[in-house]
Amino acid sequence: MQPVIGPRLRAAAQAAGIALGGAPLGNLFRPVPEDEARAVIDRAWDAGVRYFDTAPHYGHGLSERRFGAALSCRPREAFLLSTKVGRLLRSDAAAPTDQHGYVDVPRYVQTYDYSRAGVLRSLADSRARLGIDRIDVVWVHDLDQATHGADFDHHFRTLLDSGLPALAEQKAAGVIAGYGIGVNGVDICLTTLHHADLDAILLAGRYTLADQSALPELLPECMRRNVAVVLGGPFNSGILATGAHPAGGAPAYFDYAPAPPAVVARVEALEAVCRVHGVSLAAAALQFPAAHPAVAVVLAGARSGAELTANLALARAPIPPGFWVELRTRGLVDAGAPLPEH
Repeated sequence: MQPVIGPRLRAAAQAAGIALGGAPLGNLFRPVPEDEARAVIDRAWDAGVRYFDTAPHYGHGLSERRFGAALSCRPREAFLLSTKVGRLLRSDAAAPTDQHGYVDVPRYVQTYDYSRAGVLRSLADSRARLGIDRIDVVWVHDLDQATHGADFDHHFRTLLDSGLPALAEQKAAGVIAGYGIGVNGVDICLTTLHHADLDAILLAGRYTLADQSALPELLPECMRRNVAVVLGGPFNSGILATGAHPAGGAPAYFDYAPAPPAVVARVEALEAVCRVHGVSLAAAALQFPAAHPAVAVVLAGARSGAELTANLALARAPIPPGFWVELRTRGLVDAGAPLPEH
């Protein structure tokens, strides 16, 4: 497979150092006012961000509509846009406005559909919400055992037999530039690569300072096959931004739940090294995954202009080489992990 997507993703992230993820702008956990959502996207553009990722799942299309409103006035050739398939939205006046961690969202219910018809319907619906005809990269969203349980085998076979061939046809026709899966686990990536060719993988949280489980097998396989990796969730749902013990006594979150003791202890050890070297834990968390040659771009969400500005600064913050060496010496960075250079 020719490495088409990876260089384009790297180029899109070069100026700002990160890409903008759209989950927070779908009102994840708490509402984001319309003007603030627009300000986040506009400020990202002004800072040089040129890759934007969203999904129907993010606020039942709210994130897609917000990205579309902000980006539709921009030169289309100047940025990359990705969204996801696998969930269809159906309007239902009785549906709650708080669902799946998103609050104050449109009244829809979700159904899973990884078939050809479902994939094409999802793309058509996304284009309508975005108001943008061309989507560059399409991710198959959350097709894993943890999400689907006993239904996983059915959905996975449907994807292999029907959904992925539909995406391949869309790519061959020039409708999209590439496709892959967007998941939270390493095993499903390896399983999918065993059965199918992908252009890229959006992997959330599995190559970070808190969890490097993608390093031994998945990242080398992606390099071997020219599959670009977009690394989402660099803060592992919060703990690598807030630290092990957030202010105010709230629990630190890891993978959308209170962090288990082993993760808390690991982050405490990371913070101790940060204090010695005068390094921000959040800056280290953003910069660490980008050093691996398989990782084309690190995707970070923001729910306010201030949060976006902070992320941009963290991505560029100087970190002394000795800091990374000490992390490796203490076993907090795997011996095989490439270290960032400054």
